[in-house]
Amino acid sequence: MLRRSLRALLTLVMLGSLATLGTAVTAGTAHADTCYTWNRTLSEGSSGEDVRQLQIRVAGHPGYGGVLAVDGQFGPATKAAVTRFQQAYGLSADGVAGTQTFSKIYALQDGDCTPIHFTYAEMNRCNSDWSGGAVSAAAAKANALQQMWKLEALRHALGDRSLNTSSGFRSYSCNSAVGGASGSNHLYGRAIDLVGTPSFCEIVKQARYHGFNEILGPGYPGHSDHAHLGSQSSRYWSASSCGI
Repeated sequence: MLRRSLRALLTLVMLGSLATLGTAVTAGTAHADTCYTWNRTLSEGSSGEDVRQLQIRVAGHPGYGGVLAVDGQFGPATKAAVTRFQQAYGLSADGVAGTQTFSKIYALQDGDCTPIHFTYAEMNRCNSDWSGGAVSAAAAKANALQQMWKLEALRHALGDRSLNTSSGFRSYSCNSAVGGASGSNHLYGRAIDLVGTPSFCEIVKQARYHGFNEILGPGYPGHSDHAHLGSQSSRYWSASSCGI
C-alpha cells in the first residue's frame, strides 16, 4: 500500500514537472515565433534568409570602422560580428550562432522584430506610413530596423544607458521643414539624431565601433545640439570638438 502511494505521488510530481517544462518551452517558442525563429545552427559558409536575419541583429558589432553587409552570406565579417555580439553579452564566443546566441537575440527583441529599447514610432516622427521619402515606405522601414539594432548595440556598449532619439525617417516635406540636407540619409530611413544624455562626444566616439559610417557631432556645423548617426556607402565622420 505504501509503495503504491509513493508511486502515485512520484507520478504526480513527474507530470507536474513535465507540464511546467512544456509551458516554459511553449512560451519561449511563442516569443520567438512572434518575430522570427532560427531553426538551425549558422556558421561560416552558411547562406540564406536566416543568415540575413542574423546579420541585421549583429550589424551593430562589426568592430571599429566596420560595416557589416546584410547579404545572407555568412563570411569572415559575419563570424567576427557574431563573436563580438557573444562577447558583449557574456556568451561563449566562437562565432557560431546556435541556441545560446539565438536565445539572447530573442530576449533582446520585441514581437515586431525591433530591439526592446527602440520602436518604429520613435524612428518616424514624420508620418504614420513611412511614405514620401527617397525610397519606398517598405525600404525606409527596413532601413530603420537595421539602424535600431545598431543603436541597441551602441546603447549596451555605453553601459545600457538610454539613448534619446529626436529624428529618424523624414519625408521630403518633413526634411525641408527642418532644413535638412537635400540628400539626407533621413530620407532613406538610414539616419538618427540623438539628444540628451549620454554626452554627444560619448555617443559619437563609441558609435565608430557599431556600424555607423556617417557620424556627425559637436564641431560639425549645425550639430552642437545633437549627435547624428547614419549609414551610407562611404565613411564620413566629423565631430572636431570630440576629436573626430
